[in-house]
Amino acid sequence: MKAVHKALVLRIAVVGCVLTVAAWAQIVGESPELERVLAQMDAAAKSFKTTEASVVWDQYQKVINETETQKGRIFFRREGGEVQMAADFVEPDKKYVIYSGGKVQVYQPKIDQVNEYDPGKNRGDVESFLVLGFGGGGRDLFKSYVLRYLGSETANGVKAEKLELIPKSARWRNNIARILLWIDPSEGISVQQQFFEPDGNYRLAKYSDIRINQPLPENAFKLKTTKRTKFVSTQG
Repeated sequence: MKAVHKALVLRIAVVGCVLTVAAWAQIVGESPELERVLAQMDAAAKSFKTTEASVVWDQYQKVINETETQKGRIFFRREGGEVQMAADFVEPDKKYVIYSGGKVQVYQPKIDQVNEYDPGKNRGDVESFLVLGFGGGGRDLFKSYVLRYLGSETANGVKAEKLELIPKSARWRNNIARILLWIDPSEGISVQQQFFEPDGNYRLAKYSDIRINQPLPENAFKLKTTKRTKFVSTQG
């Protein structure tokens, strides 16, 4: 009887361990569905050269319960081992944003001023946000985020795979509490993104008319400044 009892206890313990591991795997997002999406993102990253898309950015401010919407075109390309980003907004006001060479530049023609931001030691963090769903690998996300697969959902007319990302860094969670990505499984890239701040504010980016690995406009990564443009620099 003692032998049977010990065997039963051992069996229960083993089953309990298996269930615990399975539950933990679900918490951190290690599921067959997630693995499939990440593999698709990895495959897309290997062949990534450029991406161009129409973008609608909704910036929600909880305190005043208002949403500001910007519309334009966005560009990504891999150049010399780094992924660069440029955005050309036309509504409600013209604004140009470029990330290249480790520096962010934001040009507002209305006031004819360029705000330059050098992230310094935070460059890696900035770039990790930029390549989310555009040129960044899937499995690499585990380095910086706790991942969870949230199922399939239609976003911008595309049946997408929805992922939740929670930054592992407490410092980054002070700025971005969590991120939602909608990944087009056929292309391995993002068709929608939502960034939530701890105070309830969020930014929702919706992409359409996506063109992958096609030639980009020659001036896509050049600011359209004037001779009188004022430059203001900030060090991160």
